[in-house]
Amino acid sequence: MATDLSSTTAAPTEHEFSPEEHRRILVILSALMLGMFLAALDQTIVSTALPTIAGDLHDLNHFGWVVTAYLLASTVSTPLWGKLGDLFGRKSFFQLAIVIFLAGSMLAGLSQSMIELIACRAIQGIGAGGLIVGSQAIIGDVIPPRQRGRYMGYFGAVFGLSSVLGPLAGGWFTQHASWRWIFYINVPIGILALFAIATVLHIPAVRIPHKVDLTGLSLLSAGVTAIILLTTWGGQQFAWGSWQIMSMGAGALVLLAAFCAVELHVEEPIIPLDLFRIRTFTVASAVSFAIGFTMFGAIVFLPQWLQVVQDASATKSGLELLPVVIGMLTTFVISGRLVSRTGRYKIFPILGTFVVAVGLALLSQLNVHTPYYQAALYMLVVGLGLGLVMQVLVVAVQNSVPHARLGTATSTATFFRTIGGAFGVAALGAVFNNRLFSQLRASKIPGVVNIVKSSSIAANPQQLNKLPPAVKVPVIAAFSHSLQTVFLVAVPTAVVAFAMCFFLREAPLRTTAYVAPTARHVDDHVELPSL
Repeated sequence: MATDLSSTTAAPTEHEFSPEEHRRILVILSALMLGMFLAALDQTIVSTALPTIAGDLHDLNHFGWVVTAYLLASTVSTPLWGKLGDLFGRKSFFQLAIVIFLAGSMLAGLSQSMIELIACRAIQGIGAGGLIVGSQAIIGDVIPPRQRGRYMGYFGAVFGLSSVLGPLAGGWFTQHASWRWIFYINVPIGILALFAIATVLHIPAVRIPHKVDLTGLSLLSAGVTAIILLTTWGGQQFAWGSWQIMSMGAGALVLLAAFCAVELHVEEPIIPLDLFRIRTFTVASAVSFAIGFTMFGAIVFLPQWLQVVQDASATKSGLELLPVVIGMLTTFVISGRLVSRTGRYKIFPILGTFVVAVGLALLSQLNVHTPYYQAALYMLVVGLGLGLVMQVLVVAVQNSVPHARLGTATSTATFFRTIGGAFGVAALGAVFNNRLFSQLRASKIPGVVNIVKSSSIAANPQQLNKLPPAVKVPVIAAFSHSLQTVFLVAVPTAVVAFAMCFFLREAPLRTTAYVAPTARHVDDHVELPSL
């Protein structure tokens, strides 16, 4: 049955749930974390396998789309999954997301051409959008916000860990089995999660008059697609000032403006714009965008420093990124438990964004002579900061909105973080390229710019070993200086996020869940109370 949402005075205790309820919640959490793990893992698992895949499928021209298709599909589908969960019930749609993801995984493993693989990765991405949103929103159904922090921390840890394990697993399967197993391995894990959700998770389905906003969905999808393609192609396939990129940017603005106009008038908008009247939601979404910019936009360049400047292999560089994950895991757990104990959350994003800014400033000091232990310490600082921000923002957003919009609000915050990451990769990638080629031209080595472009060192650092020493040394130095600039340019974004966190409104965290964790009436149609 649904529980009262008005109580904010009862102090939570470590034993608020009965032992049976606590065990059931742990099983639910494990299943949800498996779903989150699969979705996050497949963002990065193909990175180390791409050269082998491209060679095996005899297509070097489109292999970048193996990553882009997944990112695009998961980003575009995120708001839709959140809205559908609100309208029809989250359990069934989370199960559907698992099935779609597993179908995409099997088909990807069986692909015989690059076009087939790209299409199957898009199917995977659609399922991944539902897994990421559903796992976080279902937690909002069964665990009170006051206690939710200590559980949400584990989700953030899983997300961070999968980012490191992805390249490692991709390289291992490619070397010791087949690249196809980077997709097949998802199947047993997904089946286990599907079974656990079916047997343990019991939440009521809500009867709500509904009409899916297909017009808004189409405009949002087209606008986001234009943004992702712009950030993917800008500075790579096309120059930033080219007519292709400029027209794509203008098209994105027109499509998103039309989307906003439609959302103001439809009965069931994909993203209700009146949510932005809630200050906590608005500030948290803005900070999520900034954190996505710094996390995905700056931290993605760390493997380049490790592989190009420090001459680490792809597998070793994945292991050497563990300080980021250790830092995130530490503060995920600590901040979550402190939020549950004190009921206060505003201080953690403030501290976290400040620490991230400090960590990025430290990373900007990395050079060709920096020992790994020093770099590991800097990475640890960044991880500690990220762990103080990411999941606490989700708790704040979920606590600030009515239950009828829980999935929509959760998916929108996730959506902004993903879009922030796309902009971060694009903007900082442009900074990196401009700085790199400026440094190479300053080296006065004849033809060095063309050598670096033609050898694709940024994508395949092993190409460095084919260069003569007279060229290799200045190229490494140029990469090092360029990466310093990237990390330094990312600092102001973290500072802006730090300033925005002071506007975050701290409301009392509810001490009751929307759904009792042992509720058995999954097929009942009940009315849940709203704030």
